[in-house]
Amino acid sequence: MRDPRMSAIGKGLRRRGRLIAEAVSPPKKPLNAVPAPRTETAAEEPKYVAPRAPRLVESPVFVLSSVRSGSTLLRVILNSHSQIRAPHEMHLRTVHVHLSRDFTAPAMQALELDKAELEHVLWDRILHLELSRSGKRIIVDKTPPNTLIWPRLERCWPDARYILLLRHPGAVVQSLTSRRADPDHEAIRAEVLSYSEKLEEARQNLPVHIIKYEDLTSEPEKVTQGICDYLDIPWESAMLDYGSKDHGTFRPQLGDWSSTIKSGRIQQARQADPTAELPPRLKELARAWGYSA
Repeated sequence: MRDPRMSAIGKGLRRRGRLIAEAVSPPKKPLNAVPAPRTETAAEEPKYVAPRAPRLVESPVFVLSSVRSGSTLLRVILNSHSQIRAPHEMHLRTVHVHLSRDFTAPAMQALELDKAELEHVLWDRILHLELSRSGKRIIVDKTPPNTLIWPRLERCWPDARYILLLRHPGAVVQSLTSRRADPDHEAIRAEVLSYSEKLEEARQNLPVHIIKYEDLTSEPEKVTQGICDYLDIPWESAMLDYGSKDHGTFRPQLGDWSSTIKSGRIQQARQADPTAELPPRLKELARAWGYSA
């Protein structure tokens, strides 16, 4: 039979334990308590920015242009030179690195790499691989959307060289309008303006070699001689006979695929319609580039 005295002692010990626990526990928040003011949290550590890794291709060449500005023609002309490899549009800005686990970024940081620099290393490797396969000395990337990220290209390749290919903004608007089945005129003008603004930024901030599409088609020998001087290579007449060379398949997303480029002949650029009205900013930029607005 259980001793009543032992039961009483056990209850007393349990009660004393509860009292001790309540004494050392934080006070419970009453229902009508006013929240304490927030205190300043510790400043977050600055985001890690990796130093630039060595490049396999130190001085690539980028053609900066709007869409519908003759960049595919310029590409095949340059690719016809014995020392220049100018492949189809490579769209490097859409090639990304995904750090898939929580520990991946710290692991890369220990190697002095971050996501952006990993992508730069990959981009550089792509250019180097293409250049090595070609057996040539200079690589040119003519992807028009590169124009929209020129500051990143400059960060990736501080010694890169740039050919700024201009075309009258009005002619670009006309070309885009004629290429689309159901053109949104406002969207087209906005697209041309976005490219034009970035071209102007590049013109003001980079050591660019400037050419005009209209001049390229009317005086191809003179313009290509100027490009070769800029790249410090001898001019070759074969550049003007691009149709005799293999430049790969002409198809959408890789550049122009029209019958004009497939003809293999340099054809006169279509001029801007002088009666077409441009937004004020496009007029301003056209004048800044030496065009009549």
